[in-house]
Amino acid sequence: MRDQVREQMIGYLPRLRRFALTLTGHEADADDLVQSTYLKAIENLEKWELGTRLDSWLYRIAQNLWLNTVRHQKVKTAYAEDKSHFQDTVVDGEDAVVQKSELKQVEKSVEALPPDQKVVLLLVAVEGYGYQEAAEILEIPIGTLTSRLARARQSLLEKR
Repeated sequence: MRDQVREQMIGYLPRLRRFALTLTGHEADADDLVQSTYLKAIENLEKWELGTRLDSWLYRIAQNLWLNTVRHQKVKTAYAEDKSHFQDTVVDGEDAVVQKSELKQVEKSVEALPPDQKVVLLLVAVEGYGYQEAAEILEIPIGTLTSRLARARQSLLEKR
């Protein structure tokens, strides 16, 4: 049983790392967050309820660890200059410059969102979770999720 859970945890590693990278904005910080998440999950595996979603539990642990870091440091993390995880497929130099500029603006706008709005936006828009699934992951009512998502989207629209 324990080996099956560990195999499932390994299967979630790429998605959790992408989530952590989007939260932190830095590859090294994302790796640290994923490592801390898995360490905490393994140490507290007996607290995970069989029959519940393991991915939701891992996302919650990662989110809580990240929020604790943000609270304790009271410093917003900035996006790294090196965005090697984004692939440029544009050949036209002018278009590439415009697209990079727009991408940086979107990244800055997302980074400026309050943590509760940022996490909701990432789960729904980046990770592709449905509203109900995201609400369950965050353990919040669906109305709270939709409200936070609407505020995040409105904030991004205003910064356009």
